[in-house]
Amino acid sequence: MTFNTLISTAELAAHLGDPSWTVFDCRFSLADPAAGEHAYHQGHIPAAQYAHLERDLSAPIAAGSGRHPLPERDKLVAKLSDWGVAENGQVVAYDDAGGAFAARMWWLLRWLGHERVAVLDGGWRRWSEEKRPIAVNAVRRCPTVFAARPPLLAWVTSEEVQTALARRAVHLVDARAPERFRGEVEPIDPVAGHVPGAVNHPFQDNLAPDGRFLPADELRRSFTRQLGSVRPEQVVHMCGSGVTACHNLLAMETAGLAGSRLYAGSWSEWIRDPKRPVARGSE
Repeated sequence: MTFNTLISTAELAAHLGDPSWTVFDCRFSLADPAAGEHAYHQGHIPAAQYAHLERDLSAPIAAGSGRHPLPERDKLVAKLSDWGVAENGQVVAYDDAGGAFAARMWWLLRWLGHERVAVLDGGWRRWSEEKRPIAVNAVRRCPTVFAARPPLLAWVTSEEVQTALARRAVHLVDARAPERFRGEVEPIDPVAGHVPGAVNHPFQDNLAPDGRFLPADELRRSFTRQLGSVRPEQVVHMCGSGVTACHNLLAMETAGLAGSRLYAGSWSEWIRDPKRPVARGSE
């Protein structure tokens, strides 16, 4: 069976000994970039390797880029080979933030054309609460030859977003918290507000109180209410730096609303150019 959006803790537990499966711990904290790796060494799902958001799942910040640029495809392919990801193997990513960081790895694998990748529903929190096995030793798998294929998911540049918005050819969805979207607070980036024309769908709205994703039919109703007659292919997801935007994209794919795209640079790249407009408030 192939898992390409979400996977339950029970389903992962049943495959922990499968050599064709690769598990990644993606725990991370923007406030303390070393916290996730430290937590990994304190305890992780058996056979899981650690993937660091900034070191492994992003390229270095460049002039004009956002805070978490996409890694170069060939460098990411080499890293996945070094991690021992089988070309047709199942990949599972998890974190302790409702999938906020694991979804970034999910998106990157789909961008490389890898179909069999899923986010652990409920993540580390649910795995721990269910008292499932935990390991403390760091894992190192035998290297493989991972091959990229045509992307299954696409992304757009700041210039493409600006052009599409001017033509009203795109529906931009921002995953940040409402108060950040409205520009009332901005704890990370130097400019507060949002891209004019964007709508707000905080990624936390995809989750139930127990930290798992809402059922697919509920996710579909939620996005359909917001999108109206807009087709999924017209939707572009953004956030502060292109990370939690992947959560909304994953939620739409889970809901059967396939084809939306990622604005990889997101808000932190948009504001690099002072000529780009900024909106505040609910509109």
